[in-house]
Amino acid sequence: MYPKPLIGVPADRRVIDPHPFQMVGEKYLAALINGADALPLMVPVMPDDVDIDELLQQFDGIFLTGSYSNVEPHHYDGEPSEEGTLHDPHRDAVTLPLVKRALECGVPVFAVCRGFQELNVALGGSLHQKVHEVEGYNNHLENKADPLETQYGPSHAVTLVEGGLLRNLAGTDSAIVNSLHAQGVARLAKGVSVEAVADDGLIEAFRVDGVQGFALAVQWHPEWQVTVTKNEFSMQIFKAFGDACRARAAERQV
Repeated sequence: MYPKPLIGVPADRRVIDPHPFQMVGEKYLAALINGADALPLMVPVMPDDVDIDELLQQFDGIFLTGSYSNVEPHHYDGEPSEEGTLHDPHRDAVTLPLVKRALECGVPVFAVCRGFQELNVALGGSLHQKVHEVEGYNNHLENKADPLETQYGPSHAVTLVEGGLLRNLAGTDSAIVNSLHAQGVARLAKGVSVEAVADDGLIEAFRVDGVQGFALAVQWHPEWQVTVTKNEFSMQIFKAFGDACRARAAERQV
């Protein structure tokens, strides 16, 4: 019996006056523990002090969380952000090269919300900074005045692409997901395949082609559906990620 796989979870960096803190949302850790049956460990986003190859030697998987911060637009040649937009350059400096190297090394990757956007950018894609202001798209934002169970509750359907991982896990061609994001895919990175699309055409999930193992990104928040609502589809996604990480761990033990 092998020990539980170790999953690296890059932190967010926040300054809580006067000190900087490294932090990870508990809901993500709980979903990895209970849904993937894995042991998550926080990765400090301290680019001058963290060696990416050394990190990847320690982990059986990488999980990119959601966040209130946005990827800085210079990483995808975007227009400068609106004043007051929260950014996390320390996280960008670690996650963007980290996720590319993880894919090259065959380390399983699962990315959620901001993580979905990071993975698209890391692979050469670009983002809409405010999807709700782009003609043809719906408003995908949550109402922050609502209680959390409403913010993270069912919002809209996504179509699961035939032949995709998500469709196989769901056993159906559609699913209802939550929606808590302003940003979204503008130009999809090359070398990926769409896994799910919203009814307005917005890409909601993709997988990376031609890599060894699990490499999936979703725009919604399945971790909430694992830890709070026990949604079967979300549980299956985390289980599939955990299984891939266990396979990686077993290979490393040989």
